[in-house]
Amino acid sequence: MPSIFETREPYISENINLRIPQREAFQSIKVYYSRSENERETAIILPVGCGKSGLITITPFALKSKRTLVIAPGLNIASQLFKDFDPSQEELFYSKCHVLNTPPYPEPAEIRGKTTNLSDLEEAEVVITNIQQLQGVNNRWLSSLPADFFDLILVDEAHHNVAESWNIIRRAFPNANIVNYSATPRRADGQIMSGQVIYTFPIFRAIEEGYVKRLKAIVLNPRTLKYVRRQDGQEIEVSLDEVKRLGETDSDFRRSIVTSQETLFTIVDSSIRALNQIREESGNSNHKIIASALNRQHCIQVMEAYRARGLRAAYVHSLQDDADNDRVLSQLKNHQLDVIVQVRKLGEGFDHPYLSVAAIFSVFNELSPFVQFVGRVMRTVDQNSPDSLNNQGTVVFHAGSNIARLWEDFQEFSQADREFFDQLLPMEDFDFSKSDEIIIEPTSTNTSRNRRTNQVEIREQEGVSIIEIPLVLEDDEVKKALELLKSKGVTLEDIQISYKHHPIPTTKQRERQAARRALDETVRNNVSFILRQQGMNPQGHDLDRRRLGRSNFVILKAAVDKKINDFVGKDSGKRDEFSKNELDTIREKLNYIINEALQEVL
Repeated sequence: MPSIFETREPYISENINLRIPQREAFQSIKVYYSRSENERETAIILPVGCGKSGLITITPFALKSKRTLVIAPGLNIASQLFKDFDPSQEELFYSKCHVLNTPPYPEPAEIRGKTTNLSDLEEAEVVITNIQQLQGVNNRWLSSLPADFFDLILVDEAHHNVAESWNIIRRAFPNANIVNYSATPRRADGQIMSGQVIYTFPIFRAIEEGYVKRLKAIVLNPRTLKYVRRQDGQEIEVSLDEVKRLGETDSDFRRSIVTSQETLFTIVDSSIRALNQIREESGNSNHKIIASALNRQHCIQVMEAYRARGLRAAYVHSLQDDADNDRVLSQLKNHQLDVIVQVRKLGEGFDHPYLSVAAIFSVFNELSPFVQFVGRVMRTVDQNSPDSLNNQGTVVFHAGSNIARLWEDFQEFSQADREFFDQLLPMEDFDFSKSDEIIIEPTSTNTSRNRRTNQVEIREQEGVSIIEIPLVLEDDEVKKALELLKSKGVTLEDIQISYKHHPIPTTKQRERQAARRALDETVRNNVSFILRQQGMNPQGHDLDRRRLGRSNFVILKAAVDKKINDFVGKDSGKRDEFSKNELDTIREKLNYIINEALQEVL
């Protein structure tokens, strides 16, 4: 019996409810696979926010598929994709965008653990799953389905798809055509995703159409980029090369490395200024910062710095309990946070359009994961509104963090995208001879919509002076204003003085309160790590010799808390009375305190 993909004609080419890249990519796929000579596997590259999920739902019509398999890299994205196909959902893509105004719609099914059986798949015209469900040579689905069960395979976030687990799927269905979708053609390990690229939608076009935010970069150059390794209460400076080298092989190193306070505060303060500017210009206080950290301890350090400046900050991490991460994400969704800190936790599929400032505290060894992270601040608040003040994003990073030296990642991108990132992250050395902060706002040279003059904002780290200077003065009003200032005897130096800037202020009380909260997070982090080093499950009961039903984590943490109180001569329950100096001393000696507690409970 023919499938809906074969019998119904979707409304695509003139459908204004579809985005330009959805219509254009659909046509490219249709034309490519209509040829007698073509490759089995192709690739589509779309920036974040350009309608990739919707394109996936209409692609089977382009090939008149009998039965399609849609694969996502993880459970969350698979669930989102299933909703786009699910006819019981009010937001069904086919009806919402008038691709199919009436039933019947393609019959979907999802592979989800043991809740799915073979008859479900046989009844379906499109099957949605995550790659984990299809892994393993003896996988029950791959071994039970005939080689011609699927004639089309669609792979979302396909920069993951060069691993052996994907090759097993290719071999299981050898005659199925494969279309891969991604915002970047390279994986974090540098391998290129499979398939001949037959369509790309340049980022500049996406910005001009209002599909993604306008981006600018703030490039920082404090006196030096410093990472430090906290060892025996001391901060030992570590070079960037060592961070990159040891970070690949030494798990203890990865855990202990953090940013020096000078570098940390420079990035924090600059990102707060960028956030305040976006909030002020848009009149919308929901805009937020997303920060990329090196490890869990670094998350706590970054979070503390933001909290000390009065911002509501929290972090998510893969080592956190799911309940804790869910609580933080709920706070983010409900606008109860100003900053969220993470270590590659909020990746593909994470959608919160009010993330508008990306603060880079970590090191990216490849440009593709950097682009994936920047994608978190590219989603628009006001759809299809390129001039909306809500649709502006800022990326804050250090000139020495090696991000701008990885352009080979973009060899498969369109020329327009290379030009965009060449402006955002220039290859040439930055000239910091007059300042420690440069703002770069990419401009399009090929389009009529974006005629804004490229502007550079220069700030010095100490005695900071700020002035915005258009490189080409095309505005008559600006010329008249400058002439008026000149006639009044106002010099450039006078203007700089009037724009005097200082670091983001904080208070001793806020610093102490932030340090107090960070202490508990640090203790929890270190206790879990040390227990695992000792070969103990934090939720096990090896240390519960009195059989009180307490976990290893609870016992060791209680011992550490007691040692901390004894260390500064405070009674239990009096931690809110700790001074900033006491908290700093505890932090310096924390490894010693934890080791003492561990010896007591072992």
